[in-house]
Amino acid sequence: MEQKIRAINNLDDLTALYTETFGKNGTMTARLKQMKDLDPDARAALNTENAAWRELFKTRQTELETAALMEKLAAERVDVTLDAEPEQRGALHPLTQSLHDITTILESFGYTRKTGPEIEDDWHNFTALNTPAHHPARDMQDTFFMTNGNVMRTQTSAIQIRSMESGGVPIKIFGIGATYRKEMDATHSPMFHQIEGLYIDKNVTMRDLIADIRAFLARFFEMDDVELRIRPSYFPFTEPSIEIDMKWHGDKWLEVMGAGMVHPNVLRNCGIDPDVYQGFAFGFGHDRLAMLKYGLDDIRKFYDGDVRWIRNNGF
Repeated sequence: MEQKIRAINNLDDLTALYTETFGKNGTMTARLKQMKDLDPDARAALNTENAAWRELFKTRQTELETAALMEKLAAERVDVTLDAEPEQRGALHPLTQSLHDITTILESFGYTRKTGPEIEDDWHNFTALNTPAHHPARDMQDTFFMTNGNVMRTQTSAIQIRSMESGGVPIKIFGIGATYRKEMDATHSPMFHQIEGLYIDKNVTMRDLIADIRAFLARFFEMDDVELRIRPSYFPFTEPSIEIDMKWHGDKWLEVMGAGMVHPNVLRNCGIDPDVYQGFAFGFGHDRLAMLKYGLDDIRKFYDGDVRWIRNNGF
């Protein structure tokens, strides 16, 4: 029987032989039914033979199952030296990437990042910024008013007020945050992000402002140098106020930000003596700078939530 079992090379044949031996009508089954007629020595010999045969079957079954498994593994072997299939990796949203770049640049200039609430009171959003209730500049912004008199922040300048109130001077900070206005088209969104810088100290001049802006734009757009055009403008919280244009792709000029020397009234509102301290402030739309950097013509693409757009544009 041992030679017969070892000669079998597949599990089906082994199962058939096992059934033929130990099944209901198997040869060993029939012999075991006659055990009561055997003497003690014969019964012991039959029990020993039965146990030996079962162990032979079990051993051969394990050998055949192991051989089948090894054959399957060999057929499914993976060549780890082959190049891996390309995978789709996640990517940073362009606004996230540009925000990281802007933060890195401004912090390298010595500015400290500050934040503030998006729901503001009238003092921090308007009045402290030299925009009292009767001031016509309030009509320049389409504001979301709340029933309690607060507003959805229209500008991150409120962060500057809070920083001066809490930290005093000298101060060199920049604020980043969402702002809200009733605007919606290809170049405007009702919720957009502003970045504003503030530097207050003794003997700070407009020259310092222009130097920081020029260096910032060159770093952000990865240019050796930038050509700027300075135009007079008006903001209630700066005096003098300017608009800054940057030459872009040949002879085209693009407006990139507003800036100016902090108005003496704003300093007084924050408890700072304008006869001792001066400074500048600048502000720009984060989304707009990102549009320029990535060559987009519609700000709404930033908020569509379509990951295919990010992947296809190589961000």
